[in-house]
Amino acid sequence: MTEQRIALVTGANKGIGYEIVAQLAERGMTVLLGARDDKRREQAVTALREAGHGNVHGVALDVTDPATVRAAAATVEERFGRLDVLVNNAGISGGLDQAPSSVDPAVFRAVFDVNVIGVLTVTNAMLPLLRRSGAPRIVNMSSGVGSLAAMSDPDGPLAQMPPSAAYVPSKTALNSLTVQYAKELGKDGVLVNAADPGWVATDFTDHRAPRTPRQGAAIVVRLATLGADGPTGGFFNDDGPVPW
Repeated sequence: MTEQRIALVTGANKGIGYEIVAQLAERGMTVLLGARDDKRREQAVTALREAGHGNVHGVALDVTDPATVRAAAATVEERFGRLDVLVNNAGISGGLDQAPSSVDPAVFRAVFDVNVIGVLTVTNAMLPLLRRSGAPRIVNMSSGVGSLAAMSDPDGPLAQMPPSAAYVPSKTALNSLTVQYAKELGKDGVLVNAADPGWVATDFTDHRAPRTPRQGAAIVVRLATLGADGPTGGFFNDDGPVPW
């Protein structure tokens, strides 16, 4: 894994995604910063380059729009011929009122469209390019709330979290999808894992969390740079495996 590696990070114009791009670039990778908003994407790329990361490039990518996903894959193929790392970071919360008895089905669909179906769409579009890599890695941005064990523990730290019928189940579904990809792609040498960044101060949490985006990005970067003997089909935070 000494050659310059090519990585794509979705939803990366701010927050943890931005820091993932920065840390992968620090490790010498060429990083494609995927984001749907043209202005914010280019602002992020400019800021990263001014910080010394000249190997960062913007790619128009809306995970809910298959046309932009196909176009992004075509761009990667034309410019680089392969992809070594895919980080499915794009995600939405769906807002605060997600009690199962009152959640708007439209919110449920929108959250799953980005957080689960978007991952499927992007991953499948990039798989032909990942299969050309000598050491392909896929990392899906999950959350500790996606752990059924943690959410059902009456004495655990998540016990007081309000019920969520959209965001939380979307991350549980993403974890399951991660396992299924790992099962299918193991024969191709693709390591596929889910990452729990912890409670991070971003727009997602209204910046009311103890961890920085840089700290939250660390586990993703670790999984994105696993050696050939690394795990696959797992769910990890900074301390190790997270209970399903």
